[in-house]
Amino acid sequence: MAFQLFGRSRSVTKRSPKYLDEALYKKLFKDGSSEMSVRQQLNQFLKSRKRVFKWEVDDTLKKLRDRNLYSPAIKLSEAMAKRGTNKTISDQAIHLDLIAKSRGIPAAETYFIDLPESSKNHLCYGALLNCYCKELMTDEAEALMEKMKELSLPLSSMPYNSLMTLYEKTGKPEKISAIVQEMKASSVMLDTFSYNIWMRAHAVVNDISGVERVIDEMKRDGRAVSDWTTYSNLASIYVNAGLFKKAETALKELEKKNSHKDLSAFQFLITLYGRTGNLLEVYRIWRSLRLAFPKTANVSYLNMIQVLVNLNDLPGAEKCFREWESWCSTYDIRIANTIIGAYAKEGLLDKALELQEHARRRGAKPNVKTWEIFFDYYLKNGDFKSAVDCVTNAISTGRGNGKKWIPSDEIVNTLMQNFEQEKDVDGAEGFVEILKKVVDTLEVEVFESLIRTYAAAGRTSQAMRRRLKMENVEVGEASEKLLESICVE
Repeated sequence: MAFQLFGRSRSVTKRSPKYLDEALYKKLFKDGSSEMSVRQQLNQFLKSRKRVFKWEVDDTLKKLRDRNLYSPAIKLSEAMAKRGTNKTISDQAIHLDLIAKSRGIPAAETYFIDLPESSKNHLCYGALLNCYCKELMTDEAEALMEKMKELSLPLSSMPYNSLMTLYEKTGKPEKISAIVQEMKASSVMLDTFSYNIWMRAHAVVNDISGVERVIDEMKRDGRAVSDWTTYSNLASIYVNAGLFKKAETALKELEKKNSHKDLSAFQFLITLYGRTGNLLEVYRIWRSLRLAFPKTANVSYLNMIQVLVNLNDLPGAEKCFREWESWCSTYDIRIANTIIGAYAKEGLLDKALELQEHARRRGAKPNVKTWEIFFDYYLKNGDFKSAVDCVTNAISTGRGNGKKWIPSDEIVNTLMQNFEQEKDVDGAEGFVEILKKVVDTLEVEVFESLIRTYAAAGRTSQAMRRRLKMENVEVGEASEKLLESICVE
């Protein structure tokens, strides 16, 4: 195994037994890319006290960051520092970013403050600025940018891009044009990312001619070379504006720019052709993707099947699904959910349930999305008991990242209203108990609906007032009147 880095071949096979006998990143991803498996392999490596090259650590940190595995990344970074690895200023900037993503902004600020003054250059300032922008901390980001200017730090397009992304996310497109003018005035070259954000800023205010002026300026400038992302942005803008012919022209340019056969470019092409309603082009690009990537990833099948379902080509989606099933090594519930959702939408409940069971037998347990699909079906068809069961199952399943799934206010209100109409006190009480598993404090509307359900059913509850007091809930005047008839001795 050899790595080509900076024009030199770096080998991990011809080194002494003191060193790890395989590439560090291969060691960490030996059992997959889940955070738990990476953590386990990292702990084994650290306990072994085997050495690795610094460039190898840097390469591994990049791979961990690309996969959002920030906790293992920062543990590796800190362990290597304890072993005496000297951090460059670039390393410190990366470490600051890792701290922000794994421990929060205050910890990152503390790390920045504690850095030696010689390290506080444009790289570390830029890293902290990017952290503020990611967290949508506008005041802090703007103040830090001003500080960077006061210090006369060399500013590239990167900090400006971070600020423009912040303004895009916070709905301030007018500030993006101002940033662009500042960059020009300061002789800071706009890169492809800058032009893409600038285009979207015009698009969000429906200024299509402004978008086209930006793309024309980019071509005239010539320094920022447009890539496939430029035309995916342009095509998406045209699609959103309903300008499908212009969108397809932009998509043809996107194809020309995808000379390196980037998987993401293929997927954007499929998605955007799908949004124009051009099924023939969707299939043409899919064939090109399959030729470029014979071992087609699950995510590509997921994208293709979703597009076919959205275009109401259920037979085509089923065929693509069967093709994926025939070779997949990991059965992806997301792909099955797409077909399950299509069946449910068409009223084919038996086929949806059959596929859910089939997926379970293949090792893919239903996730929250599965239960949401069935919930929507049952609710639409008036089967409230089954709908409540779906909510219960979704709560029990939880989200894939370990977080709780909490039903929306709309779901809660819809089900509580049904209990009222059916005068179903026991059902309402059961549902309230289910909610308590994931919600610390129930909304007052839930209790008011429960009170109305008791009143409608002619049921009494001596403990209701005490219960409201314990929950620290104050109901409205109408509910107070109903309590007089409910809370009888």
